[in-house]
Amino acid sequence: MVRPRKTEQPYKAKADISVLMGDEQPSTDPLLLPIDSISLPKKQPRRYFDPVKHKQLVQSIKTHGILENLLVRPLPDLENQYELVAGERRYRAAIAAKLKEVPVTIRELTPDQALQLALVENLLREDLNPVEETEGILQLLSIQLNMPVGEVPNLLYRMQHEAKGKVAQNVLGNEQGQAIMAVFEELGKLSWESFVSSRLPLLKLPADILSALRSGKIAYTKAQLIARVKDKEQRQLLLKEAIAADLSLSEIRERVKILQPSLDPESPQAVIKTITRQITQSKIWENPKKWKQVQTLLKRLEALVTDEKDFDQTNS
Repeated sequence: MVRPRKTEQPYKAKADISVLMGDEQPSTDPLLLPIDSISLPKKQPRRYFDPVKHKQLVQSIKTHGILENLLVRPLPDLENQYELVAGERRYRAAIAAKLKEVPVTIRELTPDQALQLALVENLLREDLNPVEETEGILQLLSIQLNMPVGEVPNLLYRMQHEAKGKVAQNVLGNEQGQAIMAVFEELGKLSWESFVSSRLPLLKLPADILSALRSGKIAYTKAQLIARVKDKEQRQLLLKEAIAADLSLSEIRERVKILQPSLDPESPQAVIKTITRQITQSKIWENPKKWKQVQTLLKRLEALVTDEKDFDQTNS
């Protein structure tokens, strides 16, 4: 039996999501629902839950009850059955606290609308780790752009190249570009440019690094440094040490430097690296006469590299 229950403040999303979903629909009055009538969705934005914080929330619920309603939607094919939209931490803690009923707000939502709300609710939380945040934003963009998640990064990289003038503008300014900018503006966490340059590279990190990031064991700035160690065994040992000893960024940098193989100063790679560093340090572009000579040499080098690529492709 479902009993109506008034609360001082019904559930509201923590951000104006009109950009994501259009005008918000009015929700029903808060209710108490049997907890066994609520199920988790198949697509869950969040994968990792801190066990310490979970225990703290369980104790808080035992003492004070659930202070913020869960958001659920009715399952169309099942009578008196609901799917959780937002509040998974509270839901899991309520089960652990052995509650029979939980306060909810019921809202008629499509599966896509429910997923968007769940993503937004998660992305606005402070304790979301950077990998989950990155994956959540990509999921949100996937829904808005109506394209597979795997294709979204390529579109974002295309926008980055357009913004830097490397390629002609195609995405920037069109509907896709506007939709992407609207999502980042709505979330208010970081710009799309920062997301492309600092967050997308996280998904290319080795599996052991990603696992540590997802579980909140290490900061992503430290993780990126450790990922530079190519030897898997050495990298895993450094990762364990960094977590156990809470190594600083400078300490990790020193260890990575020791583990990286040194280049033969006469090798082609070392020569190119040295010359590139010298050009950067000298700021040769500030001397118009010398910079003109450098540009001429760079164009000849680019032509040489391009000819080599064309030759390889012709003979492959």
